[in-house]
Amino acid sequence: MIYLENAKQYTGADLENVFFRPMLTGVSAQDLGVRVLYNMPTPTHVQLWDGQRNILQKYSAAGWSGGDAATKIEREIDLKRVKAEMGFSAADYFSMVYEKISAITNVHMDDLSGTDLEKAETALFRQALAENLRATMWVGDTSAGTGYNTFDGFLKLINAKVSSEEIYNETYADADLTSPEKVVELFDGLWTQASTRTQDLKADGQLAYFVTSDICHLYEKYLDAKGADAAYVDAVNGRKTLAYHGIPIIDVRLGSYLTGTSFHKSFCMLTDRRNLVLAVNTADMPGNEVRMWYNPDEMENRQRAVFMAGCGILDESLITYFYKQ
Repeated sequence: MIYLENAKQYTGADLENVFFRPMLTGVSAQDLGVRVLYNMPTPTHVQLWDGQRNILQKYSAAGWSGGDAATKIEREIDLKRVKAEMGFSAADYFSMVYEKISAITNVHMDDLSGTDLEKAETALFRQALAENLRATMWVGDTSAGTGYNTFDGFLKLINAKVSSEEIYNETYADADLTSPEKVVELFDGLWTQASTRTQDLKADGQLAYFVTSDICHLYEKYLDAKGADAAYVDAVNGRKTLAYHGIPIIDVRLGSYLTGTSFHKSFCMLTDRRNLVLAVNTADMPGNEVRMWYNPDEMENRQRAVFMAGCGILDESLITYFYKQ
């Protein structure tokens, strides 16, 4: 057997439980670094509640003195119907799937059928789909003729607010990135210029610096220069995570994706992770599915996913944004 010809289709509960939910919940969702909403009812609305302040009062007599209701800010996430399609030469597809199966223990290699084969094919497609969702949620631009244009990403939304001065922003130049010490000035600037509401959210443990890879590399060079044994060990072994004053630094890994776009190629941003929202829905639109099949005319294995996705920013005042001119 040199071709994989059994068709597979996921709809309804299988579409959710077998294919999308493992990719968009738990550790997989945390790896995206932002807030992920999966299968929320469409249209997807997200509420932000600003709790009442100064609610403690002197107890003097019976009666109600609760005052006005708590302030609610509501945002609607604009979901777009999208599809993802991939095609592979049958021989190449067989090799890729076979490699994934061979790494699994207790597999009967003479019988490439059943759940092990299905898991391998699903993992292959899910991996590509997850990376494209991650890229689009940052560089998506529906006004672009080509590229990642299925829904508007965070950078498109942020740039619009920067242009209208609704988000605090500053610029830096190439000269500001010549010394590793400069990166600390950027982080300090993001913090000092952030609103007091943003700074107060540090206690929740959800604040994060979102930075491009050049800023991340510069910060690592800064840490390497520290005269301590730990700095030497980290310089040799690498650092799995980075943080500044307890706030995680997340490398958005967009170097290749930013090429050819109008977005800033170097930037750093401070905000709450929960403020950036990626929403995916596979339940509320007829025809949503994942299908994998073999086309004998073209001798090609094909994969297709149809679903809804979109992203949004809940509160622009919680963002501080610096970018290179």
